[in-house]
Amino acid sequence: MTVVAGIDGCPAGWLCLTKHVSTGRVQARILPTIIALLDLRPRPQVVMVDMPIGLPDAGPRACDIAARAELLRPRASSVFRAPIRPMLAATTYARACRLGMVADGCKLSKQAWFILPKIRELDVFLRADPKRNGWVREVHPEVSFRAWAGGRAKAHPKRKAEGRAEREALVEPVYGAAYVATQASLPRGDFANDDLLDAFAALWTGERVARGRERVLPAEPPVDACGLRMEIVV
Repeated sequence: MTVVAGIDGCPAGWLCLTKHVSTGRVQARILPTIIALLDLRPRPQVVMVDMPIGLPDAGPRACDIAARAELLRPRASSVFRAPIRPMLAATTYARACRLGMVADGCKLSKQAWFILPKIRELDVFLRADPKRNGWVREVHPEVSFRAWAGGRAKAHPKRKAEGRAEREALVEPVYGAAYVATQASLPRGDFANDDLLDAFAALWTGERVARGRERVLPAEPPVDACGLRMEIVV
């Protein structure tokens, strides 16, 4: 039985949706840490996570450049530059920016700084076992939503009412019952609704991977110094 997972970071940890492809059953849970993936039963064969995987020592990632080129304005700004690997050691935002300036003359964005602990957590998890590289793969919800909508990027930010409606118009026809059930079953303080919509975008991409219909940005992804692929799967 093929099981796919779509995961997005959330205030309580990691919002994880799993789907049994043959039965269509979707389950939602909050994982306190990413390593809790190993405790899922049955364990998903495909895991898509909205978090940078694979970090360069300097410079931007080709996958981020390609994703921005697809989204164009105004959604291109949702793909922010991933941190460089030396920044993982930073304990302050000022230190992270100094490391970036030394390496390639660029500071770290505030968006990237806020999720740096989760980027670090995921990086440690993947490097602990080479088999996890390729089992857990990176997705960007806005790129997935664009593909889901037939190549049309969303017009509004996801946290605006209009943006939520745009994304729900894709999610509800496919995952409507599961979407409503998850909103009701998980503690509201543990996640935001845009986290949930992003997790469904990751799940949708996971189903494409399970069917062999995914697309990868760039087509031939490079690997970082730790052997992690720097790609965004669509």
